Amino acid sequence: MPTSKQTTAKPAAKTTTKSASEKEPGKGLKAPLTPSAELAAVIGSEPLPRTEITKKIWDYIKEHNLQDAQNKRNINADEKLKKVFGGKDQISMFELAKLMNQHVK
Repeated sequence: MPTSKQTTAKPAAKTTTKSASEKEPGKGLKAPLTPSAELAAVIGSEPLPRTEITKKIWDYIKEHNLQDAQNKRNINADEKLKKVFGGKDQISMFELAKLMNQHVK
């Protein structure tokens, strides 16, 4: 007569990742960055995380109706944004992060 095998429960694996409250503040995407004078004219001079800077730029673009009507992927620059965009009259939304990174520390 065959004997039945006993199964033993494995202990639960311990997780080593930290929760959001345990992580060090001010690192990675949440690190506050200081905008340049040109970018500060658009979003203000207060140090903000990269995500908030992008959000404020988009708020400015929408508030001033600077998104191109024919191609929504393009952003038309006014005088303030032209300084941030390196003198370009129009950029693609995909260039925005690259150009923004040149104006933060």
